[in-house]
Amino acid sequence: MRYYASAFKRFLLKFKRPHKVDQTTIERAQSFAEGSGYIFKNPELLINALKHRSYLSISNESRLFSNERLELLGDAVLGLVVTDYLYQKFPEQEEGELTTVKSLLVSREILAHTARDISLGDYILLNEAEEKAGGRHRMSILADTLEALIGAIYLDGGLESARTFIQRVLLKNLKKILSEEKNKNFKSILLEYSQSKSMGLPLYNVRSEEGPDHRKLFTVEVRIQNEILGLGKGTSKKNAEQHAAQNALRKLLVI
Repeated sequence: MRYYASAFKRFLLKFKRPHKVDQTTIERAQSFAEGSGYIFKNPELLINALKHRSYLSISNESRLFSNERLELLGDAVLGLVVTDYLYQKFPEQEEGELTTVKSLLVSREILAHTARDISLGDYILLNEAEEKAGGRHRMSILADTLEALIGAIYLDGGLESARTFIQRVLLKNLKKILSEEKNKNFKSILLEYSQSKSMGLPLYNVRSEEGPDHRKLFTVEVRIQNEILGLGKGTSKKNAEQHAAQNALRKLLVI
């Protein structure tokens, strides 16, 4: 009998009422959202989007009330909006080429950078330990919270509201993202060059994998408009792609 009572208690804990955040925090969060271009009809969704799981130790809520569910939803909405944008913008590009740009736009690094641009870190709800550990500036927390915010906007205002927000804070910066110095590895240089010359987007393909699992050697080719422009080898696919892009840039006399 004691076991069933304990199990029932655990079941009820999953559905505890959300913790009431003080009015000052709500108003501050609403001010942030308005400054970012969206006014929430339901401020509870906004607060939930800002609620990192570490905050649950303060609010005494179950994990259901962190922003993780909204993050999952926001990730899906972001993927749809970005893919649709690229599909419309580059009607001549193939699936693999569009995927290359999409992967960059929705990467953790770019999302975190975007979150910093709108000062999202200043409004995330964290516990003291996480804040002291630098949580407000941590790439993973910033990127995840931005996705949660997108999920909250989607629930509050629908897909078009989420699309408008994503275009305002992220997609309008496509050219800048491709050309920023921190993204200028060989792959991004090749991508920027091919875009500027209307050549199409680079497409990478693994040609071979050699050696045992702990000492793999990958050979990757990079194609533009179905022409192989470079081959690269590396101990990871990422490194091999970089070398392939470097060789392609040399062939194109860019470097």
